[in-house]
Order: sequence, then C-alpha cells, then structure tokens
Amino acid sequence: MTPQAAARTPYHQGSRTVQDKVGVRDLADHVGRSIGQGIRPVAAAFLELQPLLVLGGADPAGAVWASVLTGEAGFVRATGPRQISVAAAPRAGDPLAAALTREDTPVGTLALDPRTRRRMRLNGRARPTPRGLAIAADQVFSNCPKYLQKRELHEGRRPEEPGEPRRGTRLTDEQRAFVAAADTFFLATVHAHGADASHRGGNPGFVRVPSLYALEWDDFPGNAMFLSLGNLAEDPRAGLLFLDWRTGTTLQLTGTARTLHAADGSRTVRFELTEAVETPHASPWRWSEPEFSPANPGNGD
Repeated sequence: MTPQAAARTPYHQGSRTVQDKVGVRDLADHVGRSIGQGIRPVAAAFLELQPLLVLGGADPAGAVWASVLTGEAGFVRATGPRQISVAAAPRAGDPLAAALTREDTPVGTLALDPRTRRRMRLNGRARPTPRGLAIAADQVFSNCPKYLQKRELHEGRRPEEPGEPRRGTRLTDEQRAFVAAADTFFLATVHAHGADASHRGGNPGFVRVPSLYALEWDDFPGNAMFLSLGNLAEDPRAGLLFLDWRTGTTLQLTGTARTLHAADGSRTVRFELTEAVETPHASPWRWSEPEFSPANPGNGD
C-alpha cells in the first residue's frame, strides 16, 4: 500500500488481513467511505435521544473491557463537530473507572437504540470533565440494523440501586446460563492507535459456553469492514459486556479472543476468560422482551 493510500483508508493492517482472507477488500473500501471524523446533524440528534452508551477500552493494567453508561435522554451530546460530552462516568468498581480519569484515553463508543434498531459508533480519545467525559472523535460512522433486536423502554427507573461488583476468574453456573440465553452482547477491542466497541446479536443460544473459562460464537456476515476482527488479528485482548435488559444487571468479561476460519468460509470467535465482573442492577432502565431481528440466522430475511 502506498503512503497516499494508507492515509486515505480507515483500516489498519489487521482489518486488511481479514478482508483479504474473506475476499471483501473492494466492498470494505466502498463501505469505508462512510467513516469520517465529523458528527453530522442527524448523528447529533440521534445521540441526544439515547439513554445508554457502551464504551470499550483498556484498564491501567492493559486488560480490555466493555462498560455501559446510562442517563436521561440528552446525557450524551455533540458539543462540537468532532466532540461529544457524556454527563456520566463509570461507577466506582467499574473496570474502566480508573482509566477514564486520565487524559487522552483511547475509547470506542457505541450508541445503540433498540427502540428503532439504529446504532452509531464513535471512536476517539476521552478526557475527564466535571460532569463526566469529553470524547474527541477519530472515527464516526453508523451501522445497519442487522442482528439488532427491537425493544421498548419502559417509563421510569428501577427502584433498586446498583449492587457491589462480584469478581471471579471463572464463570458461575448462573453466569453460564445467562450468557447462553443472551440475544445481544457488546465487544470491545483495541489496536495500536485506538479502541472500538461493537454489537453482536442473534437468537438465544448464538453464544456458546463450552467451559467455565471459554465462550464462542459464530461471526455472522456484516458490513465487511472487519474492525473488531481486524483488531483481534493484531491484538487478541478483548472485553465482552452482557446486559440483562430486564434487571439491569451487567456481566463484564475480559480475556483474549481469536478467530477460527473454516474451509467453507464460516468464522467462529473463541474467547478465553481472564476475569469476570458481575454488577447487579448496574443499569436503571427496564426494557421490554425482544422482537428478534429478521436477519438472525434461523429467522429468514
């Protein structure tokens, strides 16, 4: 790749390697034109309606985690053409809390609205503010609604306060059952110059739990960018976030992940657990039961 081409592409070598392996480089180049640094008015309006924001990044020890921040609509706002402000910060005990007290912390963010099955990603650098965080954007783009379950948001916050985080180095039987029943999780990955947070969805059972220390899932066809798998190709550190949409409980996992490519072109990602953090009622919001995406394998488009 020439220096001029490298300057134009939003992809690093890890993503390029996966795109070439799958044979979608031309499609990735076409889709990649949607990645910019600016926050358009329609994106700014979307952000102001959201009651939650997923963040991905590394803690001071280097472990990668995905976390969720919540607030009333308007707690996330565009405050400039390339910056958002977040009127919230990770609670005490969140694995990313210490990292986000530092200046210039690489983060990936995902604003996801189950009510409309819309989502957008903003990756950049975070700094603490008196109200929470400010994030300067390096990459801004939207994703299609594929594999995103539709949910409605019930009025009012739940009465329970967040509980004390419970830490462990293996999954409990209850956590394994929770993961196996999930239809959604969030994946945090990193690369040499930044971080990313993405969504994974499917019918319950799409995440398998073969042991107390391992998870795996099939990588369904997506937008051909391969940002997450590209990051993992260069740096296997990963963080997973599972949210109980009914109780607000979160399960955060950190470890490493690798992608297995089969001869028929299918892909499976295998995650090896290092640490788990479960926080009861971490989110105050109550969501309805899902209406599953028609794109989920088994549902038909």
